[in-house]
Amino acid sequence: RLGFGRSDPHAGSLGLDFVDREAHEGFQSVRQALGVDRFAAFGHSVGGGMAIASAAAHGSSCRALITESAQVFAEDRTLEGIRQARTSFAQPGQLDRLKKYHGEKAAWVLSAWIDTWLSPGFADWTLDAQLSRASSPALALHGDSDEYGSTRHAERIEQLAGAQRVIYASCGHVPHRELPEKVLETVSGWLARVA
Repeated sequence: RLGFGRSDPHAGSLGLDFVDREAHEGFQSVRQALGVDRFAAFGHSVGGGMAIASAAAHGSSCRALITESAQVFAEDRTLEGIRQARTSFAQPGQLDRLKKYHGEKAAWVLSAWIDTWLSPGFADWTLDAQLSRASSPALALHGDSDEYGSTRHAERIEQLAGAQRVIYASCGHVPHRELPEKVLETVSGWLARVA
C-alpha cells in the first residue's frame, strides 16, 4: 500500500473510503502489473477489510476470501484499542517499533491509522455492502481476545458473506503470530476443501 512498508511515501492523508479504494486502485494496479487473473484474497486486520473489498470488486476472479482479525464496522472496542495505541505510541521510543516495518514513514502511518479511524465521519463506516457482494467461498478467522475488535466482526462476515467462522480461544489480534500452526492448519485445510 502506498505510504506503508517499503512503498513510496503517501503525499496526503487517507480518505474515509481508503479500504474500498484499495480494491479499485492499489490492488487493481498490482493485478495489472503482474498479470493476475484469478486470486485468493487473504488479509489481516484492515487488510482483511481490503481483501473483502477486493473480493467484492473483482467478482469471480476472486476464488477464495480469507480474513484474519478483520474489522468490518467501526466498533467501540476497535476505537478504544486505537485510543490506547495512540497513548502507547506517544511514549518515548515506541515509534521505533513501527520504523522496523515502515522506516521514516512510521509517523505518517501511525497518524493515518489513528486520525482516520477516530474521525467523526468514520463512525458509521461498514463493509456491509461489500460483504453482500462477495461471492467466493469465505473463511473468517478471529481471536476471542482481540483488542481491536470483538468476534462480532467474524459473525458479520459469516452472516453477510456466508463465511465459515473460526474463533481461536485465548488469542488476540495477531493469530498468525500467536497460533501460527493452528492458523496454517485451518487455512490450508479449508483451501483444500474449497479450491
